[in-house]
Amino acid sequence: MSDDATTASATAEPTGATAGHRPLRVLIAADTFAPDVNGAATFAEQLAVGLTERGHEVHVVAPAFGRQYGTFDEELHGVTLVVHRLKSYKWPLHPWLRFVWPWSVRKWTAPILDAVQPDVVHIQSHVIIGRGIVHEAKERGIRVVATNHFMPENLLEYTPFGKWTLPIALKIAWRDAAKTYRLADTITTPTNLAADYLRRAIAGQRVLAISCGIDASRYVARPGRPAGNDIVFVGRVAPEKNLDVLVAALGELPPELHATLTIVGDGEMIPKLKAQAAELGLQDRVRFLGFVSDEVKQEALTNATVFAMPSTAELQSISSLEGMASGLPVVAADSMALPHLIDGNGYLFTPGDASDLAAKLAAVLTASDDDYVAMRERSLTMIEAHDINRTLSTFEALYRGEPVA
Repeated sequence: MSDDATTASATAEPTGATAGHRPLRVLIAADTFAPDVNGAATFAEQLAVGLTERGHEVHVVAPAFGRQYGTFDEELHGVTLVVHRLKSYKWPLHPWLRFVWPWSVRKWTAPILDAVQPDVVHIQSHVIIGRGIVHEAKERGIRVVATNHFMPENLLEYTPFGKWTLPIALKIAWRDAAKTYRLADTITTPTNLAADYLRRAIAGQRVLAISCGIDASRYVARPGRPAGNDIVFVGRVAPEKNLDVLVAALGELPPELHATLTIVGDGEMIPKLKAQAAELGLQDRVRFLGFVSDEVKQEALTNATVFAMPSTAELQSISSLEGMASGLPVVAADSMALPHLIDGNGYLFTPGDASDLAAKLAAVLTASDDDYVAMRERSLTMIEAHDINRTLSTFEALYRGEPVA
């Protein structure tokens, strides 16, 4: 693998099984996969489905989401995938996370690799499954592509480390990540900013920036301007999303705006946020939809006025892309990879500052009709660069060992 420290924004021409190439046999290894709901799981799911639709043979290795483990045919978005579920256990400090014992991964994945004989193994993290299967793949001369969705800050919320030990824990976590990523033939991450962050963390290795991508055709942008002022958030309702800042900001908006907040997603912070909303007298203005179908989520986005993302630990934020694909202006924290999503289609606010968030939301909600529609159109223009077909074509090229620009 190259030691070049350049961060690349990767694109490629279509190279699918229908473009004159033989179909590939791809094994995707993920520590989180459907039915989990998070950015890494969503990307792995979209990748597996999209590659299968292009005529490739796709296998997925992931933790079992219950007591049953083994190899199963699983249907996602009308596509049947072969998913090898490894025996897993619930992480006691996390509401849904399941893990495989690290020392068992190589034992379980070696026979899978021998049976499947993939052209490429694409790991979605270095944490447990990725770490173990990389060694088995390299021993067999199988090409390895590694995509990093990992932010140690997101998991350290659920570890017993105290705040004073966090910097040390972060340094150890990234040093540990580098050991696995150095074994990969290609390293990718969703954005240029995330690539810069990862490259610094793992000592200057070359990292390609490839958007996770979304199928924008699944989202509907309402023409013009909605009649109401509904702010929408989509994602896990977890501590690192900082939704308490968003609820507080709602309380600071001018009463005459009659603004409401719709939170789409489930998570352990819902009871605290409901209590906060009640304390601020906002219980009638905040809706918690919980975990919903894609159709309900898309409807909430279409009917909203602005998308808000207060998180400070986003490597890309697929949900923000969904908001943009729905034609929504976006107000996001000026942190990590979120700034690259804002360019004339909304505003950045100071992370953790509810007053600044309220001011930026008010700027969208009080914008003239022409300015509001201009932000809508800008979101729709920007989302074109994140088309899932571009993402799939780029990974097909990388799987074959072809250069990408």
